[in-house]
Amino acid sequence: MRSPVRVAVVGGGLAGATAARAVVEALPDAVVTLFEASDRVGGKLAGTEVAGITVDVGAESMLNRRPEAVRLAREVGLGERLVHPEPVAAALWARGEMRPIPPSVMGVPTDLDALAETHVLSRAGMLRARADLPLPEPADDVSVASYVGRRLGREVVDMLVEPLLGGVYAGHASELSVRAAAPAIWALHHRGRRLAHAAAEQSAAAPKDLPPVFAGLEGGMWQLPAAVVDHPSIVVRSRATVREISALGFGRWRLVVGPANAAEVVEVDAVVVATPAAPAARLLAPCVPVAARLLREVDYASMAIVTLAVPRDQVAADAAGSGFLVPPVEGKAIKAATFSSWKWGWLGRRTGDLMILRASLGRAGEEHVLQREDADLVATAVSDLAEAIGLRGPLVDADVQRWGGGLPQYTVGHLARVDQISDAVGRTPGLAVCGAAYGGVGIPAVVASAQAAARSICDHLEGPVGRGGQ
Repeated sequence: MRSPVRVAVVGGGLAGATAARAVVEALPDAVVTLFEASDRVGGKLAGTEVAGITVDVGAESMLNRRPEAVRLAREVGLGERLVHPEPVAAALWARGEMRPIPPSVMGVPTDLDALAETHVLSRAGMLRARADLPLPEPADDVSVASYVGRRLGREVVDMLVEPLLGGVYAGHASELSVRAAAPAIWALHHRGRRLAHAAAEQSAAAPKDLPPVFAGLEGGMWQLPAAVVDHPSIVVRSRATVREISALGFGRWRLVVGPANAAEVVEVDAVVVATPAAPAARLLAPCVPVAARLLREVDYASMAIVTLAVPRDQVAADAAGSGFLVPPVEGKAIKAATFSSWKWGWLGRRTGDLMILRASLGRAGEEHVLQREDADLVATAVSDLAEAIGLRGPLVDADVQRWGGGLPQYTVGHLARVDQISDAVGRTPGLAVCGAAYGGVGIPAVVASAQAAARSICDHLEGPVGRGGQ
């Protein structure tokens, strides 16, 4: 009788959870062990109790127009909990006022007249945007700031592009790759050499009956990873740090797990490394040194989510909406705020007379902002919210969730770097990598990365080399 296929997945975030699930569903005789260094599965999908209500303190939504994550939620039994945000608009806290966010493609305006009406740009900035210089496609990868700024001016970058990028990457347009971090902007070059004109054309050509952009889960996105690993063939080992990975030959792998004074050796038929770049580099160094070297070049940004519970009557009535973004040039500590009880109907019903607010703090290179005590971060968020939306009075409850090194930075050259990593790992049978460090930081992109890694592992295990090693 053939022994079951054994696969190790290192890293228990959504990527690791998804890879584990995909392997056991493709190979019914497989047993997957998921090793997670912390005490829980889920990574940056996490929840905590604030004012007696469990809320997300990591990602609270996923793209709905990209199918992978929504489909996964349905496959693991969460389909009935899928919800969409309320039809309320977000704002931009700019030039001392709350202003409507003009229609755009990741900050590239699709309607210059509508942009002018918001007064987000100065008169000079607006004139520069209308110039919309027809520049040729760059031969090499460039930063988002360079690509957009040379065409539409620096104010478009500072006031429109930066706050949107900050919400996704907690990074800076001057460092992030236009091809990797803003593919929607990069794709506009196919429509012509004038960027705003191309964005307007794309907007006009878009179907009018598109589904909602985002989806969430009633009760919170934190539920997804636990549902994904809830499978009889997945063994979850928390507080289990994988210290070493080495190839044994014949398609088998050796893992060293746990502290040096009580190390455990585990042998498996294949390994998926689903950790952030730095630990992945450490684990891959002995067997795929090229990939390890390139992974060390992937920087990360830290951020914090401050969640506040306040009486609803503390928030000005004219602040009703889903929240607001803040351009970095405004000099505020918070980069964004979400009015969660207004954005999510299910949460609004649960909170009653309370309002749940989320404030995001921290961008790449601003780690010092997050080194303050929790009480200081709460006070900072409250101070900015008081100025922005008239928040007043005592708090009912507050929580600070720090995500140290939580967001990979897709700097210029990232796609070439990832291609080289993929090539090196792909030439190593029985090994795969996945996660936010590679092909996208959003939840659907992470799910797709994990499912691709699982397919690679399954192809190996079902091939002659894999069968021969069993």
